[in-house]
Amino acid sequence: MMEKQKTVSSTVKYIRISPTKINIILAKIRGKTYKEALKILKYLPQKAGSVVWQTLYSAVCNGTNNSNFIKEKLIIKEAYVNQGPILKRMRPRAQGRAFAIQKKMSHLTIRVAQKNN
Repeated sequence: MMEKQKTVSSTVKYIRISPTKINIILAKIRGKTYKEALKILKYLPQKAGSVVWQTLYSAVCNGTNNSNFIKEKLIIKEAYVNQGPILKRMRPRAQGRAFAIQKKMSHLTIRVAQKNN
């Protein structure tokens, strides 16, 4: 029987960046080791890169402090972003019209696990 691999996670809620923008960055680090992910995130120009870096660092610290994981053996098991609440604003347009603007928020979760080898 396969035994379940122990994972540790970190979640950041109510990030004022749209989920699609964060998901582009998460696709680049999914399945990578902790060290590889840090190198990738270090040189990304996007604003969301720093939020993902902070969440990843928090998950790794949770693993090392609470579960006695070794940093060098950690891999990113899961990384996903969910839609948060939407701030609805109105933008004035010509001839008295108004267009709706949706300012989206995100909830980001990163799970790390220790490699078996």
